[in-house]
Amino acid sequence: MGTADSLSTLVGSKSLASGRTRESMWSESAFEALFLDHYSRVVAVLVRLVGERPRAEELANDVFWRAYRQHDLVNSQGNVGGWLYRTATNLGIDALRAAGRRRHYEDAAGRARIESGAAAADPLGDLLRAERQQRVRAVLARLKPGQAQILVLRASGLSYQELAEALGVKRGSVGTMLIRAEAEFQRCYLRLHGKER
Repeated sequence: MGTADSLSTLVGSKSLASGRTRESMWSESAFEALFLDHYSRVVAVLVRLVGERPRAEELANDVFWRAYRQHDLVNSQGNVGGWLYRTATNLGIDALRAAGRRRHYEDAAGRARIESGAAAADPLGDLLRAERQQRVRAVLARLKPGQAQILVLRASGLSYQELAEALGVKRGSVGTMLIRAEAEFQRCYLRLHGKER
């Protein structure tokens, strides 16, 4: 689904012809600019977190729907991008914690790959990669939300400055927060899975 398709799906039956709806104070052009500026990066963060592009796009649409209905963001002088990334990671973490849902999506992705007849160039490598991803997601689901957020956002390519803005902290705190989150991730990973061979 493309960005334009996502925007039209997101707004859907809510007509923006007049520029505003009862649910939102956003002008069509302002919301469209926000959406176009941030959609691909929000999806990328969510893909990295939940592991499936279709699910990430669903969550990204939910993020933007929440922003669309958030009256305080319209005239905010604050960091709307940070609000979007925080909301995206919170929604992604919530999705990870739904173990049954996660299992369902992973099984569906595996079945789709088999049904498509796509022969893996390296089946063992694919299997090991999928197992490692599953382990990482299980550990992220057990971390404090703030620790999982900073790790996922950093792995998604955000700079220290962008992390500070997204998390609402001082830039100087980001390094310490990352070190603590990485240490906790490592402790939890080793506790759950032991050392990899």
